[in-house]
Amino acid sequence: MALLFVGTDAARSQEKPATGVTIPNFWNPRSRGERIEAPQTGRAIRFLTDDEFPPLHFAGPDGTPTGFVVELARAVCERLSIACTVQARRFDTLLDALADRQGDVVAAAIPLTPTLRSRFLATRPYFRWPARFAARSDRAAPAPSAQALAGRSVAVLAGSAHAAYLKAFFPEAQAKEFTDLSAAQGALRRGEAEYLFADGLSLALWVGGIEAGGCCALVGGSYLENRYFGEGIGLVTRQEDAALARALDDALQRIWDDGKYAELYLRFFPISPF
Repeated sequence: MALLFVGTDAARSQEKPATGVTIPNFWNPRSRGERIEAPQTGRAIRFLTDDEFPPLHFAGPDGTPTGFVVELARAVCERLSIACTVQARRFDTLLDALADRQGDVVAAAIPLTPTLRSRFLATRPYFRWPARFAARSDRAAPAPSAQALAGRSVAVLAGSAHAAYLKAFFPEAQAKEFTDLSAAQGALRRGEAEYLFADGLSLALWVGGIEAGGCCALVGGSYLENRYFGEGIGLVTRQEDAALARALDDALQRIWDDGKYAELYLRFFPISPF
């Protein structure tokens, strides 16, 4: 497998296996230590999630929670040899439910922020929100760079982190601001903008979906600067459950090491946002 190092503020490396799907690696090989066992509680560890945010967490055909985050949580339990349950709740109630001891771990797309860390513990990120460019497939648009985008039109959401990043690092691009992502996507599809710069996960789902009609593709690399796009997401526990948090962190590292992370990633991300 070829490795592409993308810098200290991004995923530490990315792998592109024979499938051609880029798999992010958020783990530092120098941080490995002795295996950490999960604390023995005498009961199943209760994971809380949401079931309305595919492909990260959603309800499967039988109503059971599934998705990349949920299956990653189940893989963690397998590596730790502990019994676990997964319960879906409304997204905006997850942290309060954790604080009220209605669950032990939140496995959902809740951004890691200083405010969250002031109340809870979290593992290192196992997923982040890359920013990406998309362009029409039939226009042979050059890979984005400050020079290549000079004078070219780029659709972007008004007031977003992506708009701020575009202004800071691609100052000569001609930003075309839209109030919602679907309008920006439509502008790119119709050729009214040469590029679209937005959340990579949303763009990956769009370019691979029916609505795009095969018009467009992701171009260039991913952008992961914390200051603009956040730290990502991790497994969240209560502050008093530090031993559990350390065991979860260790299990995530080992899931990456043994290839399970890649297996799950390929299942849920046929078009990688990275």
